[in-house]
Amino acid sequence: MGSEENGTEIQIQNPTHTQTQQHSNPNNIASPEIHANTSNNQIEITSHYGGDDAESDRHVTLVVHPHSLLPMPVPPQSFKSNENDAVSSNDSNFSVGSFLRQRSSHLSAAIVKRVSSLRQSMEEKTNDDEEENLEVTEFSLSGVKVTVTPKPEEEKETSFKGRISFFSKSNCRDCTAVRRFFKEKGIRYVEINVDVFGERERELRERTGSGSVPQIFFNEKLIGGLVALNSLRNSGEFDRRVAEIVAGKVAGGDSPAPPVYGFDYVEEERADEMVGVVRVLRLRLPIQDRLRRMKMVKNCFQGNELVEALLQNFHCARNEAVEIGKQLSKKHFIHHVFGENDFEEGNHLYRFLEHEPFIPRCFNFHGTTNDSEPKPADSIFVRLTKIMSAILESYASDDRQHVDYEAISRSEEFRRYVNLTQDLQRVNLLELSENEKLAFFLNLYNAMVIHAVISVGCPEGAIDRRSFFSDFQYLVGGHPYSLNMIKNGILRCNRRSPYSLVKPFSTGDKRLEVALIKLNPLLHFGLCNGTKSSPNVRFFTPHRVVDELRGAAREFFENHGIEVDLEKRTVYLTRIFKWFSGDFGQEKEILLWIINYLDPNKAGLVTHLMGDSGPVHISYQNYD
Repeated sequence: MGSEENGTEIQIQNPTHTQTQQHSNPNNIASPEIHANTSNNQIEITSHYGGDDAESDRHVTLVVHPHSLLPMPVPPQSFKSNENDAVSSNDSNFSVGSFLRQRSSHLSAAIVKRVSSLRQSMEEKTNDDEEENLEVTEFSLSGVKVTVTPKPEEEKETSFKGRISFFSKSNCRDCTAVRRFFKEKGIRYVEINVDVFGERERELRERTGSGSVPQIFFNEKLIGGLVALNSLRNSGEFDRRVAEIVAGKVAGGDSPAPPVYGFDYVEEERADEMVGVVRVLRLRLPIQDRLRRMKMVKNCFQGNELVEALLQNFHCARNEAVEIGKQLSKKHFIHHVFGENDFEEGNHLYRFLEHEPFIPRCFNFHGTTNDSEPKPADSIFVRLTKIMSAILESYASDDRQHVDYEAISRSEEFRRYVNLTQDLQRVNLLELSENEKLAFFLNLYNAMVIHAVISVGCPEGAIDRRSFFSDFQYLVGGHPYSLNMIKNGILRCNRRSPYSLVKPFSTGDKRLEVALIKLNPLLHFGLCNGTKSSPNVRFFTPHRVVDELRGAAREFFENHGIEVDLEKRTVYLTRIFKWFSGDFGQEKEILLWIINYLDPNKAGLVTHLMGDSGPVHISYQNYD
């Protein structure tokens, strides 16, 4: 763009068009140039027909006289240059990019200038009033809104330079007393539960000379157990000792270290004797989808293919190969796809456990099957109970009515529990007695509810509840178990759940072999489903499970399980009795059964209502 101040001629060329003419005009199409003569108020349009020789260059001029009322053409004001950023009159390549770069520079300079002034004003204001809190400051520039949020100062808190720690075990009354004392005092402490962190038990014995708990340490100095703690408290020495820890030296390497992320303490694990065979078969068998019984069966192989693979790779006899197949099925490495037999040679279809369609819903399956030698079911049960008891003792209220799921999800104890659940994949449940199965599945149910709340959240609404209790599953003993299957299939002896038309396990289901033979209605007071109206969460021991269930029922009725209104002659019961009326009997039988678990006051009221000849009404409470 150029201009001459004498007013003789203004020439405007389009650089974009010129570039197009130079590179994209092979057919010698006319390219116009526009000349505006401001001296005589005329516009001259000149067209050149390009060519390599002079003869092909023709000059055509067309003079257009503008309307008398139209203004004279002048350069666009927005593109006029200033003194600092002058554009040469000979520069015909001015582009939008340079314009944007100029505007960007101006905008950046404005922002820097405004932020600098803001910083200066904030510093001045801080000097005038240091205690005033500048939370959020906003200011606007041309087309830009800037919000400045000063970084909040970290909260000053009194922190222990030293460390108070104590060794504990699950279900220990003295440990509970020590824990409660520290919480009431508002003192931070480190708890080392040797039932969870088994690798620390040796340290406990080395430091104290015994394995008894609790054992309390102030830094590296051993204080003792609950008796020693009470002695310090009664003498007033405890507060002085704590003050020394607050203001004293930082806990050194001689102090018991807090539990950290690490490998679980486990006994020496042995690889299953069949693992070598399984690993070869996983590579050699032709695993593929096959059509059988008018349906597509995925990821399967035939029995005769397994036998042939064993013969080729292990050079055994045919009858030995069939026996190996049966052992693989018994140990839950493979399953018949329709559950019809353990293993038979022929065209029967089988698949590996990790290829079962229910595996994606099993939250204790982490990519691969646990190929270690299955641990005894009772040993897994004991360790599971100890870990979950430790979790409740640390992250639940004393009455077990409130559970801190978020804190549990971040804890090392919960991580170790999740790792432990992998041992359930191929455990042999048939070796458990009736009471052991009762306690095992009560505890597993309560642990799975906590895991489910952490993993999928609390259910809201009927659809979410159905999914919560049916879709969240564990792989146990080679088969999937949901919360509904445990409650209604195992503990309730394969009875239909409320509002369901079918039983959890169909005829021929292998899990029927695990189901309890006799139903104990007290089981309903040992199951916590994470709601306010359900019984409090707890864990049971095999040899005392029935007595512990009686205690759970008494606790439930003391809290909110029953209300008696003498004037209305009405007994208000939990809806558990309505939903599972078949487990308790008729209404009058229910009241007679309940009396055995009521405190003397409520038992007297119910007995009085049933003793006279008047009617007794039963109403059911809302389930929260």
